[in-house]
Amino acid sequence: MFLYQLRNELWKLFGKKRTYIGFVMFLLAQALILLLFHFSAGPTRQMTRLLEMNGFDPKDYISCLTVAAFMLFPIAYLLLPLFVSLVGGDLVAKEAEDGTLRMILSRPVTRVRLLAVKWVAGAIFAFFLSLALGITGLALSACLFPWGHLFVANPGEPFAIFDASTGCRYFFAAHLMLAIKAITIMGLAFMFSCFNVKPATATILAISLIFVSSILQNIPYFSDFTPWFLTYHLDVWRLVLAQPISWWKVGQSLSLLVGFNLSFFVIGSTAFYVRDIKS
Repeated sequence: MFLYQLRNELWKLFGKKRTYIGFVMFLLAQALILLLFHFSAGPTRQMTRLLEMNGFDPKDYISCLTVAAFMLFPIAYLLLPLFVSLVGGDLVAKEAEDGTLRMILSRPVTRVRLLAVKWVAGAIFAFFLSLALGITGLALSACLFPWGHLFVANPGEPFAIFDASTGCRYFFAAHLMLAIKAITIMGLAFMFSCFNVKPATATILAISLIFVSSILQNIPYFSDFTPWFLTYHLDVWRLVLAQPISWWKVGQSLSLLVGFNLSFFVIGSTAFYVRDIKS
């Protein structure tokens, strides 16, 4: 029955036009960044200078993998939180606003099970959105740039280089980690959606918390508190594109993100359980 309910929830989720806004905007943003990168000499010149200063041949590293990784950073920081929060904030609050939640709860299904089905549906959406970001980025980059090695200019960290096969594996491994970030942000918006608020309010609250955490994390005076911020652990995907990869930091952040997701679900379920919806 759980799988049957999940199928129906996915049918409802992907039957809404707003669900596809994120996919379309990712595609448009990637196309715009790619065109600017191709026709502007600035990014290519800076990469060429950095590679030549370190004894590498730029022709081997200015590739579709490098450009796809270059496009990943701004989209993962700015657009991804917005669109997963939009869906997460709608999962419960939108049905309560439309009045369909009362009809659903009139059937013999527990509230926790209903929330679990909706959370899993939102997690599936966040996973496919993150995966689509990598596939479309690499496909679009391959139209204008050749296949080659991976060069990653990780903001705030030394650059990293990988051969083509290793770089491709780490590129998609980073997107799997990025999916965990997307699921966590969706879970945060889902938690607010369980409260008696409008869908837009749940979305704005989630995005605001993410941006506030990011702002505090990047203030130099608060550098000692950096590991305490949620966004520090949400950026675990960046560690996979670093060299060398600090696997213990990856494991630490992943374990904390699992705890965050469980906490968000428990808090949201508790708030939803005490709400008077059927009256």
